[in-house]
Amino acid sequence: MSAGAAPQGSLPAGTQLYTDPNSQVVRWVAANPGDSRQPIISRRIASQPQAIWFSNYSPSTITSDVRTVTSAAAAAGQVPVLAVYEIPNRDCGGASAGGAPDLASYDTWVRNFAAGLGSGQSIIILEPDSIALTTCLSAQQQSDRFASLSRAGASIHAAAPNAKVYLDGGHSAWNSASEQANRLRSAGILTNADGLFTNVSNFNTTANEVNFAKNVLSALGNPANLHAVVDTSRNGNGPAGGGEWCDPSGRALGTYPTTNTGDPAIDAFLWVKPPGEADGCAGTAGTFLPDQAYALASAAASDPTTPPTTPPTTPPTTPPTTPPTTPPTTPPTTPPTTPPTTPPTTPPTTPPAGAGCAISYKIASAWTDGFTADVTVRNTGTSAVNGWSLAWTFPGNQKITNAWNAKATQSGAAVTATDLGYNAAVPAGGSTSFGFQGTGSGAAPTAFTLNGAACTVS
Repeated sequence: MSAGAAPQGSLPAGTQLYTDPNSQVVRWVAANPGDSRQPIISRRIASQPQAIWFSNYSPSTITSDVRTVTSAAAAAGQVPVLAVYEIPNRDCGGASAGGAPDLASYDTWVRNFAAGLGSGQSIIILEPDSIALTTCLSAQQQSDRFASLSRAGASIHAAAPNAKVYLDGGHSAWNSASEQANRLRSAGILTNADGLFTNVSNFNTTANEVNFAKNVLSALGNPANLHAVVDTSRNGNGPAGGGEWCDPSGRALGTYPTTNTGDPAIDAFLWVKPPGEADGCAGTAGTFLPDQAYALASAAASDPTTPPTTPPTTPPTTPPTTPPTTPPTTPPTTPPTTPPTTPPTTPPTTPPAGAGCAISYKIASAWTDGFTADVTVRNTGTSAVNGWSLAWTFPGNQKITNAWNAKATQSGAAVTATDLGYNAAVPAGGSTSFGFQGTGSGAAPTAFTLNGAACTVS
């Protein structure tokens, strides 16, 4: 391992997570440019990497469906988050009922899923609720399910050594840490997984989930190769009163997705449950609801320009030992059937006629060895821009770790930021904005080109 590399089993800080250009929210944003809810949904939700769910039993296409995602992510230099949701009798017949017809079929399906992962990095959220929610299973059925989950982890690692597999940890208001650890041990976490996930499709605070995850890891003996990830997609205001979990009102987006958690036990804060997709009460499970997305985005603490908060240092608390009377469900999301498109990374060599641009580059926040920046691109030319690529060179040691509303690639000090499709068109006199988080410090860049044309800098 090279100096400064992340410990085995963890995700390196600064890992760029994949933003799916075919997600439901991105498609809605593109189709509704005049909707008053669109700007904040675009800025705070569509710009963020979220899990892509594989929840439809399609044995003949699952390998190609997965390869479509992983190939696009690899081309973008990003790491996809894939949620596997096909275990038989999933959700115990609740709002997200379904799954493979039997465990033998599931084992085959998972092997075909794994065949599409390729050699690149990927994050696998393996079967939400499958370990925490077993009330509908007999002791033998539970044992058989756990054995199948262990085989699934082994199959994924065998086919894709760079995949990180996380098993169902439930959440902090469900099973006790010791009980969840016992179940995870039976499901092969010590041999065939890289850790556990918590809070998927739920609303518990990040502080409680981090403490709970550490309690589970402790109950497992704190193996050096096991860590946790936490779903923070809708926990900005914590849980609803009375433990309501099915499309409750008054919730907010939580910490934006990042692997920069500041805690060696926590690999990432992820958006596993896509914000705005129904749990099954406000709409059919997995359906994108713009009103719900707008409410979550409006209640968020800020735009995605604030560096991630440091995980809590308060002592862990012991979660309750009795699960809620109605366990949470995870809505299915249909995997993409067409390959995501990748925006161009090389600007045209000849600027278009009537081209011109003005750039506003501002440091939004800064801390030791890190910062966030807001960039506004104004089209000062006489013609509309349809597809943009902004290039600049950092004057210091800055490195981009995450971007929103643009795809950012970097080679040395040279950076290229390109549109994400839904924000490709910039009319004459119009503007578009994006932001990014970076490491390092130093002076701001002073020269930019847009599609090969020099820009003025304000």
